[in-house]
Amino acid sequence: MRGLQDRVALVTGAGGAIGRAVSLRLAEEGCLVGAFDIDGGAAEDTAASIRAVGGRAHAVTVDIADYDAVRAGVASLDAVLGPVDILVNNAGWDRFRNFLDTDPELWDRLIAVNLRGPINMHHAVLGAMAARGGGRVVNVASDAGRVGSSGEAVYSACKGGLIALTKTLAREMAPQRVLLNAVCPGPTDTPLFRSFLDEGESGQKVYESLRRAVPLKRLGEPDDMPGIVAFLASDDAAYITGQVISVSGGLTMHG
Repeated sequence: MRGLQDRVALVTGAGGAIGRAVSLRLAEEGCLVGAFDIDGGAAEDTAASIRAVGGRAHAVTVDIADYDAVRAGVASLDAVLGPVDILVNNAGWDRFRNFLDTDPELWDRLIAVNLRGPINMHHAVLGAMAARGGGRVVNVASDAGRVGSSGEAVYSACKGGLIALTKTLAREMAPQRVLLNAVCPGPTDTPLFRSFLDEGESGQKVYESLRRAVPLKRLGEPDDMPGIVAFLASDDAAYITGQVISVSGGLTMHG
């Protein structure tokens, strides 16, 4: 991809399945990677894997729901690798339960990770991007935010909010050449998705029904996501902003 060499890319949730795959791909494209994760050991594992093949990476332990911690983490990355050129808001969390079986404590946690966290990240990096006259943001949302998903009401609401945030900020930031786009994974075989199996018979049914419904006849894999993220972060996507792209094996098809 054009224009990724020596760019500083901050990836949240970099210790998870998709975040690790994205981080490794961006490093392969020549980016210097800031691996952010609430699990510091997982973030360091990702950073170490990048360094092991000759790349540069810096791991930061941060709870993205904590605004002050986010600001400190971004400052730490800036001091080690330089200012952020690319932000990938990938961190996410969910629990599969029917809405009437949930409670405000769960809602607050879902909103903190899936919506408040990305808001914090945007606020921490967009100002510096605008001052430098350019930047890229790729928000990992979900098809649940486009079409809904039974058992994921609040998660879906958060991801829908992230899509709306992406579009609004794409309009606001266009004069400063800061481009924002969203990627919506469909059902993807990650530890988070497999956790549905721990939710009893209803979770098992959702897992199996989604797997069967995908036209390509398989669940997504973490390695299905980095290509589109790298493309949107690159100069090959210099005239693309405010767009929402599904990576779902054809499960969702939007015109």
